[in-house]
Amino acid sequence: MPYSPISFISDFGHSDEFVGVVHGVIAKIAPDVKVIDVTHGIQAGDVRGGALALLRAIQYLPEGVVLAVVDPGVGTARRPIAVQTDWGVFIGPDNGLLSPAVAMVGGASAAHALDNPEFVIPAAGSTFDGRDRFGPAAAVIAGGSASISELGSPIDPQNLTPMLLPLPEHDTGRVTGATWWVDHFGNVQTNLSPDDLDAIGIVRGGDVALTIGPADYALPFVEAYGDVASGSPMLIIDSQGLVALSVRDGRADEFFEIGVDRPVTLRRQADVS
Repeated sequence: MPYSPISFISDFGHSDEFVGVVHGVIAKIAPDVKVIDVTHGIQAGDVRGGALALLRAIQYLPEGVVLAVVDPGVGTARRPIAVQTDWGVFIGPDNGLLSPAVAMVGGASAAHALDNPEFVIPAAGSTFDGRDRFGPAAAVIAGGSASISELGSPIDPQNLTPMLLPLPEHDTGRVTGATWWVDHFGNVQTNLSPDDLDAIGIVRGGDVALTIGPADYALPFVEAYGDVASGSPMLIIDSQGLVALSVRDGRADEFFEIGVDRPVTLRRQADVS
């Protein structure tokens, strides 16, 4: 039976030894298992940011095991869990982090708490479940030495913590969404899709009116970054198929002075008097 790869995402960063220690735990238990580091740059404790990053990545990851650790509630009553899907097994805290990606791959068929002490590394403290619970669970599942049911008590998959994400709001001639993510380049992703733009008659090649708080902007809706002059803002469909604000050779988050969780409203420029 081939080993399953582990796709590892966390908010650990690389300043401390945390990522390396989890890799070490996995290597000691299942030395032949491949670990893919998706990202460890999630903002500390940003569960929704981690959930969205995993959601963006999941369709491009090999089937196997997801090890996701963004866990500000570590050591509390929140449950460490393993979730079975048709895609594979998701391991992490039951705080909504796993829910969007699990839904994306078709939903959970089973879930178990990670409460079997056989697969827990004893520790004096309870602040590093990535090392003590999640890493070992991922290793034994990926290495084929345990089944999900052996990891601990069964949980009703319907009772897992959801991640509530905002939906676009449509009004006559306009759509309002929210900013979800600012990437390394300063592009600002929204929760709006091309269908949301189609619904109000915004098409590529046209101009768009953008409202952020009290500020209004006019910008083109283009196909590629090179379709505008250097330093110019644009509306574009990003690599995830969502509407994003960008600036050629610049940062949209700085140009628009915007971060995550901000409302944005779009209208056709032709409709603005």
